[in-house]
Amino acid sequence: MATAYGPDTRDHQRSGAGHGDRTPVKHFFPAALRAPVEGRTWREFTYLMLSLPISLVLFAFSISLTSLGIGMLITFLGVPILAGTLAMCRGFGAVERTRARGLLKLDVAAPAPVRGRTGGAMSWVGAMLKSGASWRHLLYTLLHLPWAVFAFGVSLTLWSFGWSALTYPLWHWIFPAYVGVGGIQLYGDRGHTVYLDSGLELGLTSAVGLGFVLVTPWIIRGLVSVDRVMVAGLLGPSRLATRVSELESDRGVVVDTAAADLRRIERDLHDGAQARLVALAMDLGLAKEKLTDDPEAAARMVDEAHGEVKVALQELRDLARGIHPAVLTDRGLDAALSAIASRCTVPVTVEVDLAARPAQAIEGIAYFTVSELLQNVSKHARATRASVDVWRAGDRLMLQVTDDGRGGADPSAGSGLAGLTERLEAVDGVLVVDSPQGGPTRVTAELPWRG
Repeated sequence: MATAYGPDTRDHQRSGAGHGDRTPVKHFFPAALRAPVEGRTWREFTYLMLSLPISLVLFAFSISLTSLGIGMLITFLGVPILAGTLAMCRGFGAVERTRARGLLKLDVAAPAPVRGRTGGAMSWVGAMLKSGASWRHLLYTLLHLPWAVFAFGVSLTLWSFGWSALTYPLWHWIFPAYVGVGGIQLYGDRGHTVYLDSGLELGLTSAVGLGFVLVTPWIIRGLVSVDRVMVAGLLGPSRLATRVSELESDRGVVVDTAAADLRRIERDLHDGAQARLVALAMDLGLAKEKLTDDPEAAARMVDEAHGEVKVALQELRDLARGIHPAVLTDRGLDAALSAIASRCTVPVTVEVDLAARPAQAIEGIAYFTVSELLQNVSKHARATRASVDVWRAGDRLMLQVTDDGRGGADPSAGSGLAGLTERLEAVDGVLVVDSPQGGPTRVTAELPWRG
């Protein structure tokens, strides 16, 4: 029932128009001291170490088969060879996405599979050669090798030097015992040599090593960030394909929502106003029959029918208000939300800070979002007060509903909040819920601003 926006200050929320602030995990040691021994650093270092041999294999296969295919284009054989090379590169891409998911915690979706129009071999070959995602996979296998060589050399050199220098006081005894010198030779010529063998020199070497150990994890993270960009940019679906998939999913949600609304309206009409009107017709028929024999009974029945008419009219008004309230069309969100708040079972304060009205579709979604959230407050929150705030932050329309109830609202539990989340996502909106056990509950909804 309400939002996950860290501090309970509206100025902070307006400046961010975001998705909530996570409570940071407290650590005893600062990040600079934790980094060398964190699991993330070791996973990323392992990723860079594996990149060189894997990239060598990918590059060798890709460049060899691509060259063969291009060279054979003078004959028909070059076309299927190129298509097969692209298919192989897509397989390599699947391996790389899995490696990035396991070691970098980077989840990149696979591009759409290649399908020919007719399902035949030549149709598949043509579709593969026209697939932009396949050519990006090939480009990845060619570009990643030089970067892998550079990243491998830098990370391994810094990592090995740092830890070796840091632990030098523990293993310097090897030199006098087995090599016959005092320690690592720092400088030497025909007449003069300098060895790192005194206590001060051991300490300075260890201090330098500590500096490299502390810096290396951040350099590794910088190197890995390039790998993240390459994997996400070259091995995932294109932005256009991703957007098309999102729109297809959103269209399905909109269609399902519209169908559910129609079923709800039909059910409300059938079980409510229609049933009352049928009963009213029967009562009036009986009153008509009794009009001459028992006028008093007929008058009572007409009076009861009059009451049923009032109830039926109220139900029809409520149903019409649920479809699209007239006050929203005529007077905007401020008046419409105030009307909702007046019907809530707890006192609700409403503040709408909008210089202009959004588009009717966005305005309607905002109205029904607040209506649903206030219904949750009335039915489940056990609150004593609530508030509704509406404002514009950049190109987003922000809604926030807060109550002092028992909390514990969870959209993942399959409640009405889950359906509300799907509705908002269908129009590129976001619903963020912050509802700890014991309350308070704060729900923030973001909608795109369309004037």
